[in-house]
Amino acid sequence: MSNAAIYFHPDGYDTTGAQLMGRHSAGESFLRGYLRHAQADQVHLFNASTQPPLHFKPLLDRIEPHARAIRWLARTSRHHLADPGCLYLPQPTLAPEAWIRRPLGRNRYSLCGITHTTATHRATDLLADMMTAPVEAWDALICTSDAVRSSVHVLLEQTREHLRAQLGASRFPTPEITTIPLGVNASDFTPSAEQRSAWRERLDIPQDAVVALYLGRFHAAGKMNPATMALALEAAAGSTGRPIYWIVAGWASTDDKTAAFHRQVQAFCPSIHYRPVDGRPPETRFSIWSAADFFISFSENVQETFGLTPIEAMAAGLPSVVTDWDGYRDTVRHGIDGFRIATTAPRPGLGRDLAYRFANDWVPYEGYLAAAAQTTGVDHAAAVTAIAALVTNPDLRRRMGQAAARRAQEHFDWAAIIPRYQALWSELAARRAAAAPEASDLAVIVDNPRRLDPFQLFATYPTGLLTSETLVRLAPGMTQAAARTRLTAELSSLGGWALPGSSEVDLILGHLVEHEQAKVGDLTPLFAVHRQGIVERGLLWLVKFAVIELVSPPEVTPGG
Repeated sequence: MSNAAIYFHPDGYDTTGAQLMGRHSAGESFLRGYLRHAQADQVHLFNASTQPPLHFKPLLDRIEPHARAIRWLARTSRHHLADPGCLYLPQPTLAPEAWIRRPLGRNRYSLCGITHTTATHRATDLLADMMTAPVEAWDALICTSDAVRSSVHVLLEQTREHLRAQLGASRFPTPEITTIPLGVNASDFTPSAEQRSAWRERLDIPQDAVVALYLGRFHAAGKMNPATMALALEAAAGSTGRPIYWIVAGWASTDDKTAAFHRQVQAFCPSIHYRPVDGRPPETRFSIWSAADFFISFSENVQETFGLTPIEAMAAGLPSVVTDWDGYRDTVRHGIDGFRIATTAPRPGLGRDLAYRFANDWVPYEGYLAAAAQTTGVDHAAAVTAIAALVTNPDLRRRMGQAAARRAQEHFDWAAIIPRYQALWSELAARRAAAAPEASDLAVIVDNPRRLDPFQLFATYPTGLLTSETLVRLAPGMTQAAARTRLTAELSSLGGWALPGSSEVDLILGHLVEHEQAKVGDLTPLFAVHRQGIVERGLLWLVKFAVIELVSPPEVTPGG
C-alpha cells in the first residue's frame, strides 16, 4: 500500500477548543484511524505550523498513543515529499498546493485533498481554481458523499464553460475526483450499560423511558434548524400517548447563544422532556450515546457535505431518524438502520438572488445558508410516523440498532476506510510514474502568475536593474569591522532571512579589498549554487547601507 505525508496543523485535529467544529472532529477521527490502521512502517507528518514537532506530542498522545516511528517533514522541505510520494491535505487546497509544487517538478509527488463544507466562497474558489492551476491526473480530491461529488462536478463544469466562452480554453486539468466517506473508530462508541444508567440518573430520566438524542453544534442558520426535529417529536408524543425524553447535546459559540438555542427549541416541543447537555467534553462526546434509544438529526443546510454523527450513532448501536440529505443518504439505510425523511428543495434558478446577495456581501454567510435552508422542506408526516414506530416498538429499535452497528463496523470504521485511502494513493503513484513528458508550452510555466517574483512583477519600479556585468566596489573608507557594525543594526537586519549571512558578507568584502572592484558575475561563483541568487540580490543590501557602491549607478531620466 502507498503511503502519504499527512498535512499536520493542530487546528485541523484538536477537538479541545471552545469553538469545536465538525472538521475538528473529523480530523481527530481520521488521524486516530490512520495511526491505528495505516499499512505503513513509518508515519510521515508534514508540519504545516511554526511550532517544533515536540510541541505536538501531548496532542498526538491524546489522539492515539502509538508505537510506530513518526517522521516529521518541515514546512520548508516540500522536496522531501517525494519519499512518501503524496501529500494528504485535510481540505480541498489542491490548487494553491499545486502551484507550490510546480517549481519542484509537476510529478515530484501527488496531492490528495478532501471536501468538508463546500458552500463558503473560499471553498468554491479553491475548487474553481483547480481548472487553472497545475493540478495533474495523479492528484485527487476526495468527496465525502456522492451528493457533494455531484455538486463539485457541477461547479467545475460551470467553470470550464466560462473559460471556454471567455478565453477559448480547451485543455483543463483532470484530477481524480472520487467518493470516500468519513469514518469512525467504532470501538470508541461501544455502548455501556453503566454509562446508560449513570447518564439517565444524572439527567433525571427513568431507566425505562424512551430517549431521543441529538448531538452537534448549535447554529440554526449555519448548521440546521432544530425546529423541525422539535415539531416532529412533539407530534409523535401526541400520536403515541408516550412520554419522549430528548437529550440535546451540543454547544453554541457563547453560553448566551446556547441558552437561547435551548429556549427556542423547547418552545416548539412543550410536552417533550427536554434535557440539555454540553456536548464538547470528550467524555461526553463518546459516552452520551449510551443514554439514548434512537438518534435524530434533520439536516437541511447546504453547509453540510457528509454528517459524521449518524455513523457515530450507528457505531453506538442506535437506529436513526435523519433527513434524506447529502451524506446522510450514503450512511443510513432507510428501513434497515433507521429512517430517512424526504426533503424537497426549490428548483434550480430560484436561488440566483441568494447567490448574488452573498457574492456582494449584502448578506453574511449565515444569512445565505439560512435563506436556502428555510426554503427546504422536510416531510413532517413521515418524520412523525418514523419516530412513533421507534418509540412504540422496542424490537424494531433493537433490530435496526444491531444492523446499524454491523454497518458501522464493516463499512465506516477507519479499519475499512484507511485502506481505500491507501489504494487511491497507490493508483495516483502509478499514474505519476507512467506520466508522459510535459508538453513544451507548459514546461516553461513554473511560477504562479498570481504569486510572481516581486522583482519580475515590479521590474519597472526602480531606475535600473542589477546585472552580471554591473561593477561594484567598497564604499570609501569602509572596513570589514565597520561593515559588521552597520549591518547588525536593527534597521539594517530587517528581512535578514532573505539576505547573505555574515560569513558570506566577509567573503564579498575580502574579495573587493583584494581586487578593488568586481563584476557581479565574478562574485557570485564564489558561493554554492543554491546561494548565488541570494548573494547577488544581497549586494544591493550592501549598497543600500553604503557598505559597497555601484561603480556606475543607473542614471535618472531628466524631466519626468
